[in-house]
Parts: sequence; C-alpha cells; structure tokens
Amino acid sequence: MLTTTFFPILLILATMFCALTTGLLFTFAVVTMPGIKSLNDGEFIRAFQVMDGVIQNNHPLFILVWLGSVLALLLTAVLGFGQLDMTGKAILLMAAALYLFGVQLPTGVINVPLNNQLQTLNVDKLPPAAQATARRNFEPRWNQWNRIRTAVATLVTTLLILLLFLL
Repeated sequence: MLTTTFFPILLILATMFCALTTGLLFTFAVVTMPGIKSLNDGEFIRAFQVMDGVIQNNHPLFILVWLGSVLALLLTAVLGFGQLDMTGKAILLMAAALYLFGVQLPTGVINVPLNNQLQTLNVDKLPPAAQATARRNFEPRWNQWNRIRTAVATLVTTLLILLLFLL
C-alpha cells in the first residue's frame, strides 16, 4: 500500500527535479553563454570560472536538484515497474535512459571535464593568445553538448509530465 501512495509523489518529485535541471541547462544555453559570448577571452574564462565555481563548491540547492533528479528518477523507475501498465513502463524507462545517457553521461564525460580544464587556468598569467586558444578549446564543444543536454532534458521532462497525466 505504501508503494502505491509513494509512487505518484516520487514521480512528481522526479518530474520537478528534472524540470529544474532542464531549466538550468536551458538558461545556460539561451541566456548565460550568449550573455558572456561578447566578453573578451580573459573575461569570458574568468566569468565562467566564477559561475562554475558556485557549482564546484557544492552549492546545496544545486546538489539537491542535480543529484536529486537522478535519485528520484531511478527510484521512480524501480517503483514504476510495480505500478504502471506497459505504456507507462515504456515511457518511464525511456525517460530514465534518456536522462542518464543524454544528460548525466555527457555532463560527466564532456562538460565537467571541460569546466575542470578551464578552472585550472590562471587568466592573469596567460598571454592573450593562450586565452584565445583555451576559449576555442572550450566554448564550441561545451555549448554544443549543453544544447544536446538541454534538448534531451526537455524531452525527459515532457515524458514525465505525460506520465503524470496518464496516472
């Protein structure tokens, strides 16, 4: 009985956390990165370092939402197997797989390592040519993968909202 009551609450929580993560990725894609694009190379690197530093310093709300989205979605998928029909199970499994492989995996394998590379730079000690090279090695690839993560996260959130309507 408890799992029957707990499942919809967990699905709502997973949907909310995934939606918040989607919003963060979306904001970086359409506001943050375009906003700092016009900065010179050194200012761009420093601005990104400062923003990423908030995340790297384990901001508690960021950690709650980011890791909470993964945990809530995985728990929802496990509980969903006993609660959902075949269509619901398929939607939930697709959402979980897309989120893990289309949002979390690229974050850990591509975006975070790029962030870490940028964090190691001392902009004040880098000559302008090295700043330009560092930015060229970072910005296009980071933005490309952030757009992919944003699109996938949007799809995941849409699937979870659809699943809520099917309950």
